[in-house]
Amino acid sequence: MPTKRPTPADSTTNHPTHGYIGDKSRYLARMKRIEGQARGVHRMIDEDTYCIDILTQISALTKALEGVALGLLDDHLKHCVLDAAAQGGDEAQTKLQEASAAIARLVKS
Repeated sequence: MPTKRPTPADSTTNHPTHGYIGDKSRYLARMKRIEGQARGVHRMIDEDTYCIDILTQISALTKALEGVALGLLDDHLKHCVLDAAAQGGDEAQTKLQEASAAIARLVKS
């Protein structure tokens, strides 16, 4: 399970915010479509659909997940990493290391 990291506080509410918060509804809508695609692949396998057709859908599903991941990474860099870098210190180094590790995981997958 991922570790919950503290995030900068929103100046109007003093609650932590994440870089993706402005696009949260868009991310949720994309994830809902991805869930539908995954159910579709399940149904295709259940219905003994031709292998290549299933692989085509899995490729589309993979690309959709990669799109969400890249969007979240971009938001993280623009929000969390940039804010931490502006403040400097240990937090900046921590955020850069987190981003580097996330990029490495994405490249490996």
